[in-house]
Amino acid sequence: MFFRRSVLTFLAGATAGAGAQAPVRHDVRICAGGDVSLGTNLDTSWVERSPLTPGRPVALPDSWPLLAPLVPLMADADVVLVNVEGAIGEGDAPKKCARNSTMCYAIRQPPTAAAALRRLNAAARVVGNVANNHAHDAGEPGFRETLRRLGHAGVLVTGADTIATPVEGAPGDTIGVLGFSPWSLAGVGDTAAVRRHVARAVDRYGRVIVTMHIGAEGAAARHTYDHVERFAGENRGNSPAFARAAVDGGASLVVGHGPHVLRGVEWIGRALIAHSLGNLVTYGPFNVAEYNGHGAILCATLAADGGVRGAAIRSTRQREAGHVERDESNAAAQDIADLTRLDFPLTGARVNRTGDITRRP
Repeated sequence: MFFRRSVLTFLAGATAGAGAQAPVRHDVRICAGGDVSLGTNLDTSWVERSPLTPGRPVALPDSWPLLAPLVPLMADADVVLVNVEGAIGEGDAPKKCARNSTMCYAIRQPPTAAAALRRLNAAARVVGNVANNHAHDAGEPGFRETLRRLGHAGVLVTGADTIATPVEGAPGDTIGVLGFSPWSLAGVGDTAAVRRHVARAVDRYGRVIVTMHIGAEGAAARHTYDHVERFAGENRGNSPAFARAAVDGGASLVVGHGPHVLRGVEWIGRALIAHSLGNLVTYGPFNVAEYNGHGAILCATLAADGGVRGAAIRSTRQREAGHVERDESNAAAQDIADLTRLDFPLTGARVNRTGDITRRP
């Protein structure tokens, strides 16, 4: 259905007359989260090593109960955007990690994960980003299966190529979503290509959201630096440079994930950039101790002119891996506020104790 809609959208645009009236744009409410992994059926040895309590966790829990606590936090969204951190499927798969590796994880979520993602907001469009370092963990056939299962469940996919995913709202009112990572066709380090791909999407849809899987990982990676970051011997990109390229191309909102911890938020012109929303729901071999357990849902309204308003951080917490809840203490919002003041003294947003995001006076 997604691909059929894309073709119809293209044909409608191609056949519109030169004098056709421009579509009337409406406000669009976006709620975006960070990394989502609903278990892995590729390697369950982590279960034996898990410190989770009480008792030993099961390798593959039901997908929907892991996501259900997020529904009230995304209820006002027209579009829900999350990073699908891992393949989706079952059956045989090529082995990714070498024996005794301590820096390699193979993530493939059970088939039920696709339908569970779609249920995050039944009335909204749900978009899953697959531009990340785990989408190909079951090999190329597993990647194609992931795309197929997401599509069959009604989840729109972004990040599989350099073409923006059209997300339809009111009649004639469509926004574009683009996903990038160090492993995608247009890598995060090729800022000229990033700018070009975003500008092409803006020409087509007017308003564009960009999602970036970028940066080093873990508690030592909470700060955002304007230089190339490396992790596990890999070039993980420069988050501020990428964001500038996306905004130069015309992006309204840039959403980051990948470090597995929260990072600061800044304004560049009229565009809002969240450099990392951290872990949202990560069941399996993930560390959610201390800062790693703080997650954030960023909700913001894209106005008709592409500006951003009504932005807010909704704080979440994983007290044990994969079991998420709303954090009434708003620790994530406080983390982001502190990191923003330290890392973006000139362009940083103002984040108050309840998570509201505004420009500095």
